[in-house]
Amino acid sequence: MSGKLIIFSAPSGSGKSTLINYLLQHHPELRLRFSISATSRPPRGTEQDGVEYFFLSPEEFKRRIAADEFLEYEEVYADRFYGTLKAQVEKQLSEGQNIIFDVDVVGGCNIKKFYGERALSVFIQPPSVEELRRRLEGRATDTPEVIESRIAKAEYELGFAPKFDVVIVNDDLEKAEAKVLDTLTRFLNA
Repeated sequence: MSGKLIIFSAPSGSGKSTLINYLLQHHPELRLRFSISATSRPPRGTEQDGVEYFFLSPEEFKRRIAADEFLEYEEVYADRFYGTLKAQVEKQLSEGQNIIFDVDVVGGCNIKKFYGERALSVFIQPPSVEELRRRLEGRATDTPEVIESRIAKAEYELGFAPKFDVVIVNDDLEKAEAKVLDTLTRFLNA
């Protein structure tokens, strides 16, 4: 039985990772697995090739871009790429896995366009930009300049929400968890 794809996108600080972790930890019946992305950055800590990421040199990454092997990719900094290999997604789908993608809005739109009805695109939206700012400041992990940059990016990303199949406003975590679970269950059982 072939799997399906669930695409999550959201501005930083919207609670997307919290919602994805909730699904993975508490709902094994959904048979969800992360998409294993490729990157041109070196492994960190105990990361292993083919587990957390596929680690490629910048040259290999560019060769694979030219060969149209990616569903989506982004050059975050000069020669620092992240992307999703088509062959890896097909392998996971053929194993019956339902694949979760945690990607930026442009990548999410590209994956949805490629897979159409086999994919559900979910946009996690903060209740407001002001609340997003409060959450980012509350993390205490970023400088004020980084927070301003994330807010500006979030305002841009919020414009993509109408391109997604479902928009879930994360203003109450328990309600957002219930909505995400219901939405995914209905999609996967259809």
